Amino acid sequence: MRPSAAGAGDDPRPAEPGEWRAVIRLAPYLLTFRGRVLVAMLCLVGAKAATVTLPIVLKHIVDALDQAEQSVIVLPLAMLLTYGVLRFATVAFGELRDVVFGRVTERAMSRVALEVFRHLNNLDLEFHLARRTGGLSRDIERGVAGIRFLLRFMAFNIVPTLIEIALVAGILLVGYSWTYAGVIALAVTIYITYSVMVTEWRTGYVRHQNRLASRANTRAIDALLNFETVKYFGNEGFEAGRYADSLQAWEVAMAKNRISLATLNLGQAVIVGAAVTVMMILAARQVVAGTMTLGDLVLVNAYMLQLFVPLNFLGFVYREIKQALADIGRMFRLTDIQPAVQDRADATVRSTAPAAVTFDAVDFGYDT
Repeated sequence: MRPSAAGAGDDPRPAEPGEWRAVIRLAPYLLTFRGRVLVAMLCLVGAKAATVTLPIVLKHIVDALDQAEQSVIVLPLAMLLTYGVLRFATVAFGELRDVVFGRVTERAMSRVALEVFRHLNNLDLEFHLARRTGGLSRDIERGVAGIRFLLRFMAFNIVPTLIEIALVAGILLVGYSWTYAGVIALAVTIYITYSVMVTEWRTGYVRHQNRLASRANTRAIDALLNFETVKYFGNEGFEAGRYADSLQAWEVAMAKNRISLATLNLGQAVIVGAAVTVMMILAARQVVAGTMTLGDLVLVNAYMLQLFVPLNFLGFVYREIKQALADIGRMFRLTDIQPAVQDRADATVRSTAPAAVTFDAVDFGYDT
C-alpha cells in the first residue's frame, strides 16, 4: 500500500532554549517600522492607563452615591460620563494599536518568508532531492504563522498584562497599604507558577492526543487511497477495525486531556478565589474600622477581578508561544543551511567582451 502524507501533522517538538534567539532575529524586521512600533506602544500604554483608571472612577461614583447630600448629585453624573469615556478609550486604544501594529506584523511575515524562499532557491540540487518539498512548505507556513502569534501575544497580551500588574500593585501600595500590593504579588506569582507547571504537565497529553488523531487520519486516508487493493484482498473489515482501534485510543486520550484541562482551570479558580477573598476581608475590616470607604472596597474588588481576566488564558498562551518559537526556529534553521558548492571569499566577477555570432558566406538550397 502507498503511504500517505497524512502523518505530516505529527505534533512537533517544543521550543529549545536556543530558539528564544528567534525573537532577536525578528528585531531587524520590526525596526523597519520604528514609527509604527512607537505609536502602537503608546496606544498600549494609553489603553492600560484607561483600564487602571476605571476602578478609581468607579470608587468615586460609589462614594458619591453613598453620601446623603443632595448637592452631590452632579458629581456622579460627571463621574459616570468619565467612566463611559474611559471604557470607550480602552477599546479605542486597543483597536488603534492593532491597526497600527498589524502592518508591522504582516511586513515581518512577508519579508521572512521571502528571505527563506530565496535562500532555498539558492541551495544546490542535492538538498532538494534529499528533502520533501511538502515538509519544507509546512515548515515555512508554520514559521510564518508562528511570527504572527508570537508578535501578537508577546506585544499585546504578556507585556500589557505585566504592565497592568505593576500599575495596580503600585496604586495599592501608594494609595492604601503594602499588604494589598503584597497579596497581589503573591497571588500572581502563585498563579503564574501553577499555570506554567500544569501546562508543562498536560502538554504530554496534548501531544499524545495529536499523535493518535494523526494516526487515525493516516489509516483512514491510506485505506481510501488504496481502495482497489483493500477490495481485492477483502480487507474492508480489517481496515475498519484498525481505524476503530485508533479512534478508541483517541477517545481515551481526549478524556485524559480534558481531565488535565479541568485540573488547570480548577486550580486557577482556587488561587483567584482565595486571593479575592483575602483582599475583600482586608478591605471590609478597614471599611468597618472607618479607615476605608465603600468605594475603596469596590476598587479593590474591581482590580482583583480585572487583573486575573487576561491571566485566564496564560496556560494557552504559554503553550502556543513555545510552539511558535519552535516553528520559527525550525524555519530560521533553513536559512542556516549552506550550499555544498560556494564561491570563494575572494572570487571576482569575470568580465567578458561583447560577443556576437556572424554568418559569412552562408547559403541555402535544395539538391535537384
